[in-house]
Amino acid sequence: MAFVITSPCKDEKAGECVEVCPVDCIEEGKDMFYIDPDICIDCGACEAVCPVEAIYMEDEVPEEETEYIALNRKFFEEQ
Repeated sequence: MAFVITSPCKDEKAGECVEVCPVDCIEEGKDMFYIDPDICIDCGACEAVCPVEAIYMEDEVPEEETEYIALNRKFFEEQ
């Protein structure tokens, strides 16, 4: 299970999450950051520093934000 970045990050891109990630699984996209689910080690460092509270464990993503689970995966499939 990986962490997922959701809509509060869109057009925000503060970047604290990237700085604290021990495995460099967070990448910047056009309008937000994305977490690579195949690299994420579920450490929670990113979630703790997100200033807009956009990061959730995959199974805790709010129902209205579940589309971001697929968006995070798709971002890394297209690279």
